[in-house]
Amino acid sequence: MAARKDPYLGYNFKLEIQGVFSGGFRECTGLDTTSDPVDYREGDDKVFTNWKLPGLVKYANIVLKRGILDDGKKLFDWRKKTIDGKTERQHVTIHLCDTTGETKMSWNIVNGWPTKWTGMSLNATANEIAIETLEIVHEGFERAG
Repeated sequence: MAARKDPYLGYNFKLEIQGVFSGGFRECTGLDTTSDPVDYREGDDKVFTNWKLPGLVKYANIVLKRGILDDGKKLFDWRKKTIDGKTERQHVTIHLCDTTGETKMSWNIVNGWPTKWTGMSLNATANEIAIETLEIVHEGFERAG
């Protein structure tokens, strides 16, 4: 009888920017790709239906959320470069880890740059962690492992 294999848990992941680990994040979304179909029809075609051809590939933005840390300035500084007109495209890798912290699969994000940074909401009556959000636009991704 074969040993049972459980799926990986979605809460154990790491982010690496230009080969440097950038701490833990509580949420990572946007590993998404779509192709909108293009309708095509020959002018002399006797059948009155369109052909469906694959269109341009689109990639969703990667959205990262984490609690504010002392090293959080690095992410904001990266965004600030874009604000100042000095966009710095970087390779980003998202690692999915098992419960021991060993990387089981990775996605390499190509030419990513921060298109949006959102700071925390401040409320003196709340009992919540201060969360920052970074949205990264990119030119595609590939599964690395």
